[in-house]
This record gives sequence, C-alpha cells and structure tokens, in this order.
Amino acid sequence: MDFSLFAHMERRDAGQAHDEMYGDFLDLCRMADDGGMRAIWTGEHHGMEFTIAPNPFLSIVDLAHHTRNVKLGTGTVIAPFWHPIKLAGEAAATDLMTGGRLEMGIARGAYSFEYERLRPGMDAWEAGQRMRETAPLLRALWNGDCAHEGEFFNFPATTSAPKPVQAGGPPIWIAARDPASHDFAVANDFNVQVTPLWQGIEEIETLMGRFSDAVANHGKPRPKIMLLHHTYVAADDDDTARAADELNRFYCYFGAWFQNKRPVSQGQIAPLTDDEIAANPMMSPEAMRRDLTIGTAQEVIDRIKRYEDLGFDEFSFWIDSGMSNDRKRSSLARFIDDVMPAFA
Repeated sequence: MDFSLFAHMERRDAGQAHDEMYGDFLDLCRMADDGGMRAIWTGEHHGMEFTIAPNPFLSIVDLAHHTRNVKLGTGTVIAPFWHPIKLAGEAAATDLMTGGRLEMGIARGAYSFEYERLRPGMDAWEAGQRMRETAPLLRALWNGDCAHEGEFFNFPATTSAPKPVQAGGPPIWIAARDPASHDFAVANDFNVQVTPLWQGIEEIETLMGRFSDAVANHGKPRPKIMLLHHTYVAADDDDTARAADELNRFYCYFGAWFQNKRPVSQGQIAPLTDDEIAANPMMSPEAMRRDLTIGTAQEVIDRIKRYEDLGFDEFSFWIDSGMSNDRKRSSLARFIDDVMPAFA
C-alpha cells in the first residue's frame, strides 16, 4: 500500500490571507515529502474559495522546489476546460521542470458552477465525452505527429513541444465512478482514482467491484487503483468527535456548492445556517464518524487494512476539511508517525 496526500488551499472566511494559506499548503506538502509519502495530488478549480486551485501545473512546478522525493500529481485537471494540444504541452513542460516527477490525474469535473462559467451549456454527459476524447490524445501528442478528427477537436499533425522527460509520458490516472469510466480507463491502460466522498465501506467495495469487472472484461494487465478518502487521525475519542463535526460542516458546504443553488459573492457561497446543517442526516457527524477514515491511529489502521485487503494500491489522505492548519498538521503527523509504519 502506497500513501499520498491530496491537498488544496481552502479559504474559510475573508479574513484569511491567501499568502498565509499558500504557506500552510506548502507546509503540509513538505511534511508529506519528509514523511515518506509516495505522491502529492492537487487539482483544478475556478472561482471558488472553497477549493483554490486554478492551475495545478503552477502549484506542481513550485512544489518541485519545496520537496525532494514525492511524485507530484494533478488531482485532477478538468479535461473539458482544456484543448488537448495545450494540455499535452503544459503537462510535458511540467514534467520537464520537475525532473520527471509529474503524474496526470484527469476528470470530467463535477461542479456545474464551473461548467456554466468556463463552458456554458455543457452538462456532465458532454463533459465526460470530452474527457474520453482528450485523455488518449495526450500520449499520441507526446509521441508526436498526431493528427485528429473527432467530435470535439480537429487538428493536423501536431507534436507536443517540449516532450516529457518520462518515457511514454507521465502516468495517467482517470477519476472513475460509473462502470463506463472504469471500462474506459482499463481499456486505455490508464490507472484509476476513486473517491466515495462522504460514503463508507459499501461504496468503497462497489467502486473496487467496478474496477475489477473492467479488468476482467478486458483481459489486460491490471493498472493501479487509488482510493481517495477524507482522513483524520485523532489524539483521542473527543478529538475524533470534533473532527466528525468539522467534516460534517465541510460536506454540507460541498453539497451546497455541488447543487449550485445558493448565491456566491467574492468566491464565497452564502453561509449555511446551523439548522440547514443539522437537517442533512446523510452527512451528520455520526455518519462522518462511521463512513470516513477517521479515528484514533489504530482505528485508522484497521480501516486502511480493510481497503488494502480489497486490493487498493494507494490510499490518498484527503486533508481538505475546513480545519485549522494546526489541526491538519497534527493529524498528518500522527498518520505519518503512527499509521504508515503499520504498512511498511
């Protein structure tokens, strides 16, 4: 079992300075590198202070100067917002600038808030089709002299300039949920990233089942599969309860952003009331404690052992949570010191 960190800047209120938040982000990434994690993943989002990440390649190039060993992954680029030639070129340049440390996570995106601003009129179906057309073109463009006539893109023979440092290009990971996405990833020899979001072991087993079915259907060498899950390693039971409350609040705001029905001003969504948060039993503190990878070190070890037994190759510690940086640091330190050694 490999371990990685999934992190972004997240601004809880207008009083937080962006430069201080970026310093906190770098601090967590250095901890992951020093602690022996395999990779750091950071993604792409636009116009949302809930998740601040307008271009993961910028973050990754800077992270390369603050870390030594970790792979640096896009978790994820939103394929429908990119032309494949531009995406292939920027990824190759990033691989060059990081000394061959780039890994490419690719998704269709999830927030209609972003769709209606960057590609008005696009729905989730079209976004998925754009992703399926774009992702296979990356390797072809890295290889060179790729001409393409498709549903969304048409261009004459083109070669990525520069070319990646890594032979064949950076590893590609597809964010997959439905069976068709797993099938697409395996058919194209891509690795797979899955997240059950706020859901627990039943959803995790379902996602692994879809991946295993896709592997069996294609009879190809098995790619890697990574589980991304919200994680908190607590000092004690009281600390676990506090984390469950914080993650309850985080997911209620996640749901509000996803539904895209509340006013947004200066990148901040209209605040949820305590009654609105309490009215969402699916994301209650009790549900968070039951379904997320949170608890004392031994409780977290026991949960991850179960994921390992299911066949996951990598567990990614999703640290975005609305918690203070001190609480994130403490949890990550306990994960590195007390959890990871159980899988050495």
